[in-house]
Amino acid sequence: MSKSASRARLFEIIRRRSFGRGEVTLASGRKSDFYFNLKPTMLDPEGATLLAELTYETLKDDNLDFIGGLEMGAVPLAGALAQISWIKGHPIAAFFVRKKPKEHGAKLVIEGLPRGETLEGKRVVIVEDVTTTGGSALKAVESVREVGAEVVLVLTMVDREEGATDTFGAAGLPFRSLYKASEFLKA
Repeated sequence: MSKSASRARLFEIIRRRSFGRGEVTLASGRKSDFYFNLKPTMLDPEGATLLAELTYETLKDDNLDFIGGLEMGAVPLAGALAQISWIKGHPIAAFFVRKKPKEHGAKLVIEGLPRGETLEGKRVVIVEDVTTTGGSALKAVESVREVGAEVVLVLTMVDREEGATDTFGAAGLPFRSLYKASEFLKA
């Protein structure tokens, strides 16, 4: 399937499985009359594959070491991308950032790395399922920067177009999205 055909098919899956109308309160605290819940798309076999393939195509030339982001939205995305990147012969490892450290075991904030491996000096992209203001992704950015990672990009599947571009611009972070909310609102 061509990239444009994959993008069109994924758009339909997101529209059908993950986009809705009705009043909701967003993670940012704002009220909205539409929402995206990408979990049904990220956990659908075709949706997960298309998200991973399109994300891989977007990132394959960025010379990345890792992809990850804040739990829970980044976990299925990072895992699927790690798998497809291996299949395509250009592996990009995955991790995720906990909202707060576990209170037992290794008490880690950043998960997915084997003992003794760190993100220090690694080129990292922070990924998110849906971005409104960018606040959640910035938490992940701060956590990986604290351990010495170089954040080269923030990538979201859907940009709600409600301030994230300005947030990341002010933080000096490049920002890309696969889709914009306006595409779904017009459809």
